[in-house]
Amino acid sequence: MTQRSKQNYVVQSVSHAIDVLEAFKGEKDELGVTELSSSLRLPKNNVFRLLATLELRGYIEQNKSTGNYRLGIKTFELGQIFRRRMGLIKQSHSVLKQLEAKCNESTYLGIIQDGMVVYVDMVETTHSVRIVPKLGKRAPAYCTAVGKTQLAYESQDEVARILGEIGLKPFTNNTITDKQQLLEHLKQVARQGYAIDNEELEEEVICVAVPIRDYTGRVVAGISISGPIQRMSDKRIKNELVAMVREAAGEISCRLGYVP
Repeated sequence: MTQRSKQNYVVQSVSHAIDVLEAFKGEKDELGVTELSSSLRLPKNNVFRLLATLELRGYIEQNKSTGNYRLGIKTFELGQIFRRRMGLIKQSHSVLKQLEAKCNESTYLGIIQDGMVVYVDMVETTHSVRIVPKLGKRAPAYCTAVGKTQLAYESQDEVARILGEIGLKPFTNNTITDKQQLLEHLKQVARQGYAIDNEELEEEVICVAVPIRDYTGRVVAGISISGPIQRMSDKRIKNELVAMVREAAGEISCRLGYVP
């Protein structure tokens, strides 16, 4: 069944309930009924009924002192179930820790979903100056190292389809927003076996990533090292970090059954 045909089976109230939950993906931990009504473009009465239902099931809770709402414990429980069941995370977490210990920079594991990178696991550096943790966050694949190192092994038709859906929005002056230039860049990534995010998503943040393969040889994820520009010089990346992240990706791939 295609995505388009599935639209015929959408239950609107369920869709709105999910919209309420996803409204909490932003910077604010708590949101009020008026704010939710405005951002979701739903009547306050509808929003209140959705919140009441989600609160009864434990997915939303109300802060009694402010009257605002926040995510409930059930959302955390579901996230933990997902983490436990995802073999990729189980096999990679210890490798992420080892990689962080070697380079003393934050390490990430990311997968691509609907053209967006989802950071599903990470180990944070002990440096006082560090990158804000991205765990659970989504970012366009075309301007992240983890995303590019996976897109590079997709067909041009598939990449074109993804870009057609999400577009090429500039986030910094370094973001590649020309489709042909990006396709050529991805060919280079595939040839060299690693990708670099050179301040393409966030200014003063540089990442280097390598793809992870499963037992079929298919690229299923990417692993990256991320750090502030002051510590991520070209020399350090090429002489030190690329080899480290390659070794880590190779270890995880072997654990997933990949035989080079």
